[in-house]
Amino acid sequence: MEGHRPRVSKRSPGGMLQSTLSWLGRFTPVRVFGRFMRTLVRAGTHGYPPDTQRRLVVMNLIAYLIALTTFAYAVQNTFMDFEKFAPVIYLNLALFFTALSVPFSHRFSDLAGGMIIMISECIALMWFTAFLGNQSGIHIQYFIASAATFVVFGVQRWKLIVPMVIIAITLHIVAWFSFPPEAALIKASASILDGIYVQAAITTGVLIAATVYYAFSLTEAAKAETDALLRNILPDSVVERLKENPGVAIADSHDNAAILFTDISGFVALARQLGAQRVVALLNEIVSEFDQLAEVHGVEKIKTIGDAYMAAAGIPDAVPDPTARLARLAIDMQKVIARIRRTSGIDISMRVGLAAGPVMAGVIGTRKFTYDVWGDTVNLAARLENKSEPGRILVCPACRDQLEPDFRLESHGVISIKGVGEQETWFLLSEDTTTQRAPGPLAASA
Repeated sequence: MEGHRPRVSKRSPGGMLQSTLSWLGRFTPVRVFGRFMRTLVRAGTHGYPPDTQRRLVVMNLIAYLIALTTFAYAVQNTFMDFEKFAPVIYLNLALFFTALSVPFSHRFSDLAGGMIIMISECIALMWFTAFLGNQSGIHIQYFIASAATFVVFGVQRWKLIVPMVIIAITLHIVAWFSFPPEAALIKASASILDGIYVQAAITTGVLIAATVYYAFSLTEAAKAETDALLRNILPDSVVERLKENPGVAIADSHDNAAILFTDISGFVALARQLGAQRVVALLNEIVSEFDQLAEVHGVEKIKTIGDAYMAAAGIPDAVPDPTARLARLAIDMQKVIARIRRTSGIDISMRVGLAAGPVMAGVIGTRKFTYDVWGDTVNLAARLENKSEPGRILVCPACRDQLEPDFRLESHGVISIKGVGEQETWFLLSEDTTTQRAPGPLAASA
């Protein structure tokens, strides 16, 4: 056959060559370097909570940066004048090895690495200033220590951070007044001191900027997570109102809304038959698909209670066709249940109740709050779901008036509904595709 490639056995020379090349392809220099760096920055963080791990990763990066810069300074001083700058070289090398020990210290405590960095830097900076004098500008790096304390210890440990900040600022002042140029232990030329000062200023500026960036990035990440969590619980417009006016109660009346309730028939017996794991998997599949359908049809999921699903249209934002939206949702929901019954072999069916009319809605509670809906229309939708039949959608007179002629309905006759009395009801069958209707918001925007 033209275009057919013969299959090569893995045991043949050609097959072994292909396998070897495939194996080598997984070890390209970039991938190896990436894995090495990930291992390096995560060293010693295993076993800690995620937030602590992130802080320790940043601490490791700081330690590696200190090791890199101190080693570079040691090499630089060696080529300038080894004999004269020998104390500075040895001090840089001591800092180099101390910084490399930080990841190993995490096994003792999440504070150990931070204490090693802070103590070694505070001592070393004082010695550097003593060797080269305050004109070298090395003592300005104490400001890095002040900023870095929030990163290496975490903002919640303010009882440790405040003393560290005070110590760093105090040591900066002491270094400035204690080591004027004439008191420097190493007499370096003005050009060398100028170069060291520039390096110290750049290092200080870059590290403080990196610390501030890290702090703001954490804030933005936490804000994004909170916002995403709120939008999973509350409608978007309600979230915006809460952000604009925190603490102000949200309670609205809606004259033109529709409410939908669903319930799986015989769920208790089904749950007993399937067991906890399969029941949870089944419910997760159903609710996940219902959530997607709710988004597609532009309706608001209110909540789930066990196997019951509640949705609404026309709240919190008014729409011209709330009942039609929920009707299409209900029809698609029944299709989902039918498909799951067919593919899984589980005898599952669902009742649906749909009512239209005025409702009240608002945010209830201060902890684990929820956006809820109440009123006669809500009660009627719940009663209709209870009076419906497996695999069918029962609607009220108001729904019938709004759905005809775009949907096909079948009379269910007059039934007694608790709290309402005798009322005529209809089964929603399908949407009448022969009826021309205006495109909805999703179709119009497509």
